[in-house]
Amino acid sequence: MTHPESLECIRCQRAYPLNAYDRLCAVCSADGVSSNLTLRYPELPVPDRDALPDAPHSLWRYDRFLPLDAADAVTLGEGMTPMIPVDGFGHGPIRVKDESRNPTWSFKDRLATVAVSWAKSIGAPAIATSSTGNAGAAAAAFAARAGLPCVVLTYKGAAGAIVSQMRSYGAMVLKVPAMDDRWRVLSAAVAQFGWFPTSPFFGPAIGSNPIGIEGYKTLAYEIAEQSAWNPPDWCILPVCYGDALYGMWKGFDEMIRWGWIDKMPRLVAAEISGSLSAAMKGAADMPPVISRNSKSIAGSIDVTQGTFQAHAALRKSDGVAITLADEDLVRARSKLATGSGLSVETSSAAAFAAVDSLSANGVIKPGDDVVAILTASGLKDFGVAGIEPMGAPDVAPDLDSVLRALGEHYDYTV
Repeated sequence: MTHPESLECIRCQRAYPLNAYDRLCAVCSADGVSSNLTLRYPELPVPDRDALPDAPHSLWRYDRFLPLDAADAVTLGEGMTPMIPVDGFGHGPIRVKDESRNPTWSFKDRLATVAVSWAKSIGAPAIATSSTGNAGAAAAAFAARAGLPCVVLTYKGAAGAIVSQMRSYGAMVLKVPAMDDRWRVLSAAVAQFGWFPTSPFFGPAIGSNPIGIEGYKTLAYEIAEQSAWNPPDWCILPVCYGDALYGMWKGFDEMIRWGWIDKMPRLVAAEISGSLSAAMKGAADMPPVISRNSKSIAGSIDVTQGTFQAHAALRKSDGVAITLADEDLVRARSKLATGSGLSVETSSAAAFAAVDSLSANGVIKPGDDVVAILTASGLKDFGVAGIEPMGAPDVAPDLDSVLRALGEHYDYTV
């Protein structure tokens, strides 16, 4: 473990204290840009990649580059997911980084293990998240492992299967009327009770907890190591707030500076709204709001505005943003399942739809080495046969209603 010195703004590098994980950069906000923070580490001797340990068999084998030691980690064995060769998409052979093999069946476990470990180390009283799915399930599981209470604010349209998954870990799940109501309540709880937030909880969204995002660096480390330290030409993943996109960029950037690898893969953001696509065509730092006429079936990535951190990762990697329609996702999801035996959450199918589109348009060239990130299992979209669904109480979007429901339904008081 290399203990971080501080947090710093991704955009202007202004330093903030380590307990500033619950805010954006005030200076950039005054400029009209909502920028997330990231951990800053002291300058140390270049690490030797041949000295990487074999154990533990989890992402914590890279603990030297994370803010906590493996011995202090709240872990369920996350990371070290396989790379699977797949054919049948527009490019021909690609490799799939299968994140559905993580403990809660999604890549969000990488963020949750680091965030919850940090929360436990500082004595946080509870874990809190606003989530419609994977992030809430991951936070709930790792909070249970840490012995910490977990409150998940979701909304009435959240998928029943994932709500049941959150509840199964003991999380106190509450449904508010509208998605934006989650942030209003969570902001008040973080300020008043010191709950540790793992997700975005104010708008415009800047991304998730910057300490937790460090866990996504390990995606880059694993991909490089599984590629014999010859990174791919392209890494493609579905993007909501760009947490994994930025974390992967940071991981690859670190390895380039250490001399472990000699190139940065071009990152691809497969999105629904078109916000990042518009940002890449313009000169503004902040991606614009791009409204949709209806909600997408890919709920995990259905947002109207991208983040500065996602835009920055694309620019710094000579990356690409691509906007996809629901029919593209359904086609890719079916093709991957029937042709390769991999069942993916609909949002995750965006990465594979992007391979088809970018290859057809000549952006991805024949012979390019392509890695697509399978972010979550297809089971997330299905009901669970034989198991009674576990619902969640509805609450009004105010802190009094939330506290009353926590007491009445979960016997929890602050």
